[in-house]
Amino acid sequence: MTTRCGDSGLRLPRLTLGLWQAFGADRSLESLGARVTTAFDLGICAFDLADNYGPPPGAAESGFGTWFSQHFSAHRDEVIIATKAGHAMWSGPYGDGGSRKHLMAGIDQSLRRLRLDYVDIFYHHRPDPETPEEESWQALADIVRAGKALYVGLSKYPPEALARAKAFFRERGVPLIVHQVRYSLLRREPEAGTLQTSAAEGMGVAAFSVLAQGLLSERYLEGIPEGSRVASGSAFLTPGNLTPDLLHRIAALRDLVRPSGYSVAAFALRWALRRPEIATAVIGASQPDQIRANVAALSLPEPSPELYAQAERLFLS
Repeated sequence: MTTRCGDSGLRLPRLTLGLWQAFGADRSLESLGARVTTAFDLGICAFDLADNYGPPPGAAESGFGTWFSQHFSAHRDEVIIATKAGHAMWSGPYGDGGSRKHLMAGIDQSLRRLRLDYVDIFYHHRPDPETPEEESWQALADIVRAGKALYVGLSKYPPEALARAKAFFRERGVPLIVHQVRYSLLRREPEAGTLQTSAAEGMGVAAFSVLAQGLLSERYLEGIPEGSRVASGSAFLTPGNLTPDLLHRIAALRDLVRPSGYSVAAFALRWALRRPEIATAVIGASQPDQIRANVAALSLPEPSPELYAQAERLFLS
């Protein structure tokens, strides 16, 4: 199943495989390839990367590029490949931010690692308060005009900047079609204007961390399992995130949704996708089975509005 991305002609699958974590050099190429292949075989034809994904930075793009060139190059016209620049990538004054220097170098380096002539979507990974907006946006427009990307995306932009950006790109005939935000039952800030502005300006939303990096699952209810993200020493998810209060709420969510045939993760995924602004949910996976479970969640009956409301109340206070 696919959904139109904003007011563009591009259709995105309801799920996108993100290569943010568990796709670094500490994982084998075969492990990466097994997950990419599983996703593609299940109809996930979109892959979300960034230049600094790893570890180390660049490793996810290099691994994906190697696997794709060896096994999927014949399917290039059937997949959507997105990458980003704007977070810290290399040391020195030009290795971060939104300057024209950084973004132009970023797309060229990414294309070399990915072994591609172009990406489908190139994102500015975050606003840079030290660079004029127009400088960043003009670089993105020129990247599209140079044939290095087909569409522009933005990530983690405030609503007022989204409106200015859309006007800028519209005047130049460059398709800004997607905005990527962190959104989950635990992170609902985008509902305070970001989702609405994205839709009003003709952008689809790519929601990431919809399972809160695995917190919105039953994985940690009985402790920290070996091989989990918390156990691996992730800088983004630590034992400190597993507070007794949060675990109590997640256990309550489990008990609430189980009679309807949902796991916590399946329900949390469907909850994020319930919003019409969401064009795709970016999922992560350390094992192919996690991808299969997420895809299977799409086939379950739609939860009732009452069940959604009850779940939301568990995380309000």
